[in-house]
Amino acid sequence: MKTKQTPQTFYKSDSTEWEKIDEYIDRQIVGYDNSVMMVNVRFKKGGIGYAHQHPHIQVTYVSEGSFEVTIGEEKATLKKGDSFFVPSNIIHGVVCLEDGILVDVFSPHREDFIK
Repeated sequence: MKTKQTPQTFYKSDSTEWEKIDEYIDRQIVGYDNSVMMVNVRFKKGGIGYAHQHPHIQVTYVSEGSFEVTIGEEKATLKKGDSFFVPSNIIHGVVCLEDGILVDVFSPHREDFIK
């Protein structure tokens, strides 16, 4: 039985667990409290963050790689150093064009990501 994660002050990448989402995507929670959460999402080329929506505001930074990003009716190809903003309840998704990492920030935190 897994215990529920609790917020902490420091998250070191070499000691913070990656969660396998599917064969192309892994997720690593790197900080949160009730108001905000930061998550690294590692993609292999061809990985898809399927179109979805949630009540959280999301800001995402492309740390590595390149991605085709769709937000509502808009689509753009983003690369390392780019970012995007997703308002609450807007349908959005990504396709990984080359291996990469997205850094997602959610407000409030994603309760569904916490075990």
